[in-house]
Amino acid sequence: MIKDTSAQDISVTKKNNFAKPVALIVGALLIGSVGIGSIFADTEGSISVEKASLQISKVTQQPLIRDVAASGKIVAANAPKVYSPERGFVDLKVKAGDSVKKDDIIAIVKSPELTNELKQQQSVLARLDGELQRKQLEARRQKLSLTKALDLAQVELNAADRENRRAQLSIKKNLISQIDLEKAVDDLARAKLSYKHAEQEVALAKDTLAFELKAAERDLARQQLIVDDLFRQVNDLTIIASVSGIVGNLLVQQKEAVTQSQPLMTLVDLSNFEAELQVPESYANELGLGMQVELTLGARHVTGTLSAISPEVNNREVTTRVRFDDELVGIRQNQRLTARILLENRDNVLQVKRGAFLQQGGTRAYRIDGDMAYLIDIKTGASSINAVELLEGVQAGDQLIISNYDRYKQAPVLVLR
Repeated sequence: MIKDTSAQDISVTKKNNFAKPVALIVGALLIGSVGIGSIFADTEGSISVEKASLQISKVTQQPLIRDVAASGKIVAANAPKVYSPERGFVDLKVKAGDSVKKDDIIAIVKSPELTNELKQQQSVLARLDGELQRKQLEARRQKLSLTKALDLAQVELNAADRENRRAQLSIKKNLISQIDLEKAVDDLARAKLSYKHAEQEVALAKDTLAFELKAAERDLARQQLIVDDLFRQVNDLTIIASVSGIVGNLLVQQKEAVTQSQPLMTLVDLSNFEAELQVPESYANELGLGMQVELTLGARHVTGTLSAISPEVNNREVTTRVRFDDELVGIRQNQRLTARILLENRDNVLQVKRGAFLQQGGTRAYRIDGDMAYLIDIKTGASSINAVELLEGVQAGDQLIISNYDRYKQAPVLVLR
């Protein structure tokens, strides 16, 4: 009788197959995190990647044009604002969007106070002018009186001189007494003195009259300046267009009460346009006046020169102005555009096309060697919109993966399939 089957049993050692399921589980987790069918991992840390899903660029040595991309719009180079010259009520003669020519009347400010002031000062001017004319007539009358007095003094002097000569002859013939002779001499001296004083009085009176006339003329001239200035201010109440173009925005309502220097409207000169660009502040220190700019307006490509740079940063951007090299037609105010500002042009630069791999800091990259890609250390330098300079780690002709590296988890080797 057979008790059991132990005599027929063979002892077998159990193999540890725990590593294989773990590897399969890790691989499944990696596949789930990066997408099924694109990446596979093996037990040695390398990752299998579909080559078609990668962005690959060849390292070249050629000129590198450093540039910066910017966006902006077309603006009028000359878009002046119109201000109220005085306080009053505005009468608008145009509407927003109306075409105007230079020197066209676009608004009239009615200022009763200024108009009344002008009339008052004109009345004062007329009064001063009348006073000046009256003083001129009075001066002529006084000059005539003074001339008459001087002429009479001259006649008396001539008569006294004649009597003195007669007395001298008569005393020699003993026809008159010594007293009569002395009287004739005294009369001559008195006549000479009277004539001398008359001459001095005439000269002083003429100087006085001339001074008074000049003072009256200065008062009249001063008042004329006041009237001229008021007249200019009244004329300025009729506001004319300083440029030919269109009316932009009306900043006040019709018949609205306005104050002095209050903005009324904007004018847009359509004959002169510029591009206004917003540049990231990180490039602010590299910008310079006179730099060349390439602009794209729809399907048109034009060039220009950087003509102005704002000294302040707004919303982490710097505002710049670009003057077009050639006159453009068919463009509109606020038309959107893109631009490329050329910062620097360098020859024989080892470079590769820009890509998402720079998001990891630009210090490591995958270099392709056959069906494998190896993670290497690199050093980058200057960059442009399309390319980045490579200083260390590669040579001309190498091929680098420039797509995003996040899904590779810093794997040292990629297997390309």
